Amino acid sequence: MPGIPTESTDSQFKSMGSMFNQPNPTSSKPAGDDDSKAPLPKGVVLDKDGKPCRTCTSVASWRALTKQADLNKNTTSSSSSSTANKMTTSTPALAAAATPSPSELPSDCPPDVEQLGRSTWTLLHSMAATYPEKANAEHQDNMRGFLKFFSKLYPCWVCADDFQTWMAHPSGQNQPRLGSRKEFGWWMCEAHNEVNRKLGKKEFDCRLWEERWRTGWKDGRCD
Repeated sequence: MPGIPTESTDSQFKSMGSMFNQPNPTSSKPAGDDDSKAPLPKGVVLDKDGKPCRTCTSVASWRALTKQADLNKNTTSSSSSSTANKMTTSTPALAAAATPSPSELPSDCPPDVEQLGRSTWTLLHSMAATYPEKANAEHQDNMRGFLKFFSKLYPCWVCADDFQTWMAHPSGQNQPRLGSRKEFGWWMCEAHNEVNRKLGKKEFDCRLWEERWRTGWKDGRCD
């Protein structure tokens, strides 16, 4: 892994936002996708069945998809206008719908890929923070099993596949390190930084992982 970064604590803390939400695989489409349909809005990820994957897509892109579908429906059902008129009125609207704008998700809605990611990282880092200082064989086996099935069952299939691929690196360097809390917490931080790099975010200084996720910052802000 790359050397430990030396950015300030504040910038490191802010960089730990999203989770496994990888760059969207817009270049390859799952089987069953119909190329005759209108292009999907930027950022929409398809599930393995060829349908839009809500937990793989940001709320802004999902709403753009919904808006585009409504516009398509209204255009199709409008029988009083000529074909030319439909095209001139619908094309600009569809173009606008295909461009996601920043948006917030109400707390009682299904999570988008970003909210899901933040919540998942909170869980995973907290599990590392409460891991035994010295783990016995049984505890190591339990955590290894959890990570194996977690990487297969994570709701965003793109993220899940990426995490499995990362852990299975031929060199073996990314296998979970589970002998102690210190090495497991550091491994989890490295896994998170791998995602940060892919998303173009700043990496977190893994020397500070315990302050961030277990003890709280030394300046007392968490007390």
